[in-house]
Amino acid sequence: MNKRLESWRVLAAYFILFTCASAACARSGTGDSFSGAEAFAYLRRVVAFGPRPPGSAALAACRRWVVHELQLDGCKVELDPFVASTPDGEIRMVNIIAKIPGSSPSVIMLAGHYDTKLEKHFRFVGANDGGSSTAFLLEMARVLGKQKQRDTIWLVFFDGEEAIRSWSATDGTYGSRQLAAKLTSSGELSRIRAMILVDMIAGKHLEIHPDAASTQWLTKLVFRTARRLGYEKYFANNQPTALGDDHTAFVNDGVSAVDILGPVGPVELGDFFGIDWHTAEDTLEHCSPHSLEIVGRVVTAVLDEIEHSSGSH
Repeated sequence: MNKRLESWRVLAAYFILFTCASAACARSGTGDSFSGAEAFAYLRRVVAFGPRPPGSAALAACRRWVVHELQLDGCKVELDPFVASTPDGEIRMVNIIAKIPGSSPSVIMLAGHYDTKLEKHFRFVGANDGGSSTAFLLEMARVLGKQKQRDTIWLVFFDGEEAIRSWSATDGTYGSRQLAAKLTSSGELSRIRAMILVDMIAGKHLEIHPDAASTQWLTKLVFRTARRLGYEKYFANNQPTALGDDHTAFVNDGVSAVDILGPVGPVELGDFFGIDWHTAEDTLEHCSPHSLEIVGRVVTAVLDEIEHSSGSH
């Protein structure tokens, strides 16, 4: 065999080994702390699936990838399929529930939605609105899957958060309403110690306001933790505003829940959701790894506070 060819083959083998090792290191990260860069890499993959409205082939493909990533991180994954009655007829939807067992049967639920709003007149990829919560939960799986905790963790990806036509009590939050009813029926709802919902948390103009519809003690804990970590600039502790979201059905059923919700794009006067909300401008370019990391650090610190609390509030 030609010695030069043999040398190239050896070098190629070393390159392949190095690349595989580097990929493994990149997946495991540099430690067990929440990484905005890792979360943003997940976000990039989510957005690559394109628009992901309920019942679409793109959302099904995204779901298969999410399940695969969760399983790589050691999560036990359950699918919660159901048929939703919508203004456009029946649509098949699927919640994703990833479980990380703890030493206690009590549950802390981290949740968000992974669908995007159906838009027929422009291409809506929902980088922040739908993509950010998906990426956040995947990064939490990477972090929490390596840790031992007392409480069992459920990472829940809701389908059908967006209204099919116009937001109302019956059009929107299909997945969360379905799961809350299912857990109530099975008796498992009482296991949930706290629910932390995230939505639209990757925008470069991160600004989290207290939600009047959230549980007071949990809201106070989130904002107190943000101040302690030096993030009071991003958690505006002003007059609470009541907003409907995927936590509503759980709060109505007696679960302690908080909604960590940010805007999409800059906020103008009277425009809580941001000027890019539900527009073609909700793209990756308007999202920030820094914003994801801020929320990730706050939520992991809140989890630690809940973990070491007595359970009375």
